[in-house]
This record gives sequence, structure tokens and C-alpha cells, in this order.
Amino acid sequence: MRILHLIHQYLPDKIGGTELYTQTLARQQRQQGHHVAIFTPSLRPPIRGSLYQQEMAEEGIIYRVPLGEQRDTAVFAATFRPLWSRPPLALALADVLAAAAPDLVHIQHLMGMPVGLASMLKQANLPYIVTLHDYWHLCANAQLITNYGNQVCRGPNWWLNCAHCAVARAGQPRLRPLTPTLAPLFAYREKRLRQVLSRASGLIAPTQFTANIHAQLGLNPENITVIPHGIAVPAHLPTTTRSTSNDRLHIGYIGGLSWQKGVHVLIEAMNQLPAEQFRLTIYGDPTAFPAYVAQLQQSARHPAIHFPGRLPHQQLWLALSKLDVIVVPSLWYETASLIVQEAFAAGVPVIASDLGALKERVEHGVDGYHFPPGNALVLAHYLQELQQSPATRQRLQAGIKPVQTIQTHTAQVLAQYEKALSVAGV
Repeated sequence: MRILHLIHQYLPDKIGGTELYTQTLARQQRQQGHHVAIFTPSLRPPIRGSLYQQEMAEEGIIYRVPLGEQRDTAVFAATFRPLWSRPPLALALADVLAAAAPDLVHIQHLMGMPVGLASMLKQANLPYIVTLHDYWHLCANAQLITNYGNQVCRGPNWWLNCAHCAVARAGQPRLRPLTPTLAPLFAYREKRLRQVLSRASGLIAPTQFTANIHAQLGLNPENITVIPHGIAVPAHLPTTTRSTSNDRLHIGYIGGLSWQKGVHVLIEAMNQLPAEQFRLTIYGDPTAFPAYVAQLQQSARHPAIHFPGRLPHQQLWLALSKLDVIVVPSLWYETASLIVQEAFAAGVPVIASDLGALKERVEHGVDGYHFPPGNALVLAHYLQELQQSPATRQRLQAGIKPVQTIQTHTAQVLAQYEKALSVAGV
């Protein structure tokens, strides 16, 4: 099968869950003998006379369209850019479709890309599948978190929530009177993106929670298939060097350093714990949100909190082998959280917010614990319980079930491709 993945950004420009997932899936598909290509914008500056740059990688052919760094306003506006204005991404995709000749396109993310690219696929009689990695099709913030209150949003309401969020994100209070004038823009955005999803040959959700949210907000649930993410687990995991009953409990956080990830809640909990009994390692890129990271570092009063920076993916399993527990203190509706699966694959229990898909990923009292989102006191209680009771740690470790592998996941995704091609008569 000839497969083309569309993604809004890619490694090494950006490193996140969607990018790593796409790379892992593409590599596995290629290992199974499929012809795989990836189409993505690039942070490289535009090159006169060249629509895209082509390179060969382990995951297949990567077509990078050099656009340079884009401001938030440009990323938002790109969604609505008409194809008749000849945007570089549309011109490049037309060439790539001819060169790669895919049987099917898998849209991983369209943020910052013209919505009309999906129409191009339909015009070329190419079926496409969309994975719902976040809530971007329904929410311009992608995470259902309000800019004006930092609260979980109940859902898009273009004449109230969305326009209000846009003005708040601009950080200019004097623009508030413009809120009503933005409402039609968000109504148009909602209409166009719902069309992208409704015309897809299939939608893939990584968890039932994600599928339910999209169904509650108006998508046809019969077109959504839940396929849990799979991960690539090394054949030989590093030997664990975890705490004994007399050691400090080694707590880990691995992920993005942004407000909605709730890292400040973890630090607040850590500050309440005895210095001689606990240590915390926070892995994450400090450059994405430097003001927030500075706030975290300033608030970290516990002497055993360390910020070693971003964790290269090739060092993930070694880092997990040294941890007693992973904490996922998110304040937004996570759609999947790959780090939970990776922690479980390494035999590490997880304490997670009782919110969104995390409730689905972590079984309270079996392989970890849930705590109320933002409640540092309850989180500290569970951490103290783990430190004081090695037997509890062993019980939670024993309760971890086998995770879904990338091989199983890929087989399930390919089954969706075959279904789409069969319906399309290809």
C-alpha cells in the first residue's frame, strides 16, 4: 500500500506526542513493506524556485515545505487561506500527490495548513483518514482550555467562548469590544473543519473519552473508531535501579512544560514533602514556554527538585528505569498520554489527574492512583503513601497490564485503511 501522512509539524523541528507517534507508525508501516511518505511544513526559510525539499529517512520519504517560523496569527489564518491564492502548501501537495501516488492519505494534523488541502484529496479521489490527536477541529486552542480563565471548556460556542478566547489570547484588553465581530470567523472555522471530518473515510480516536467528546460536540459516533496508541518497546529494557525501603522515592515527570500540563501542581505537592524522603526529576523542554518554566523554578522550594531539560527519546527507557512513579498532573482533557503507556511498559506506576482520558488509562488502586485535578494536597498524600509502603509500590507494579504494542496498533490502523479503500472502490 502507498501511504501519505499529512502533519502540521515534524521532527526535528518540533518534538511532541503527535510527531513521535507519526514517526513510529510510519516506521512500522514501512517495516511491513508499505511505501510510506510524510508531507509537512518546515521551519527552514523558503527557497526561491523550490516548493519542497525531499529526504529519505527510516520512516520513508519526507517532503518538507520550507515556510520558516510562523506567528500564531499566521498559523490561525492559514486554516482559511483559499487555494486560489496559490499557498505554497497547496502547490507542494499537488506535486507530492503526483510524485508519491498514494493510495490513501492519513491526516495526523492540519493546524497551520489550509483546510482546502482536504478538498484537494477528495478531488483526486483519494480517501483520507483523520486521527483525533487533540480537539483542534473543535477548538482553536486545540485543548479545550479557555484563555480567559484557564479552565476546561465545555465545548465550542463560537459566539461566546471562541471569540472571547481569541481576544484573551491576544493579551490586549482594549480589543474586547471587537469580540462580537470575531464570532462569524469562528462560525466559519467550525463549519469548514467539521466538513473535513465529516468527509473523511474514517476517524481514529486514541481513547473512548476522546471519541465521546467529539461525538458529544456533534460528530457522527459511527464514523469514529477507537484504536489505542501503540508504542515501540525495546527488546531489552534497562535494568531498574529504583528505590528500596530506605531510599528517597524517585518521582518523575516527562512531558511538556506548559500551564495546562499542571507541572506547578506537582511542584506544590513536592514542596510539602520531607526533603530526605523524596526527589523529583522534571524532564521537559524549557524553551517552549520560558516564562512558565521560570515560574516553576522559582516556586520549587524543595531541595531535591531537578530540571535536567528535554529528555531525548532514545534515553527515555533508561530514565524510566530509575523512577519509582510517574506523575501526570494535567489540567486539560488529555486525549491519550503516551507517557502513561511508556511508564507501564517499564513497570512504573502512574499517579494522574482524575480527568479526561487519564481516568481511562490509569486504573485507580490497581496500577496507579487518580487525584482531583489541581489538588496538590491529595497528590502529596499518595506520594507519601508510596514512599512509606514499598509493598504498595510492588502491588501497583504487579497490577500493570501489558501495553498495546506498535505492531498491534499498526495492524488495526491498516485495517481502517483497507476498509476505506474498499468503500472507495480502490
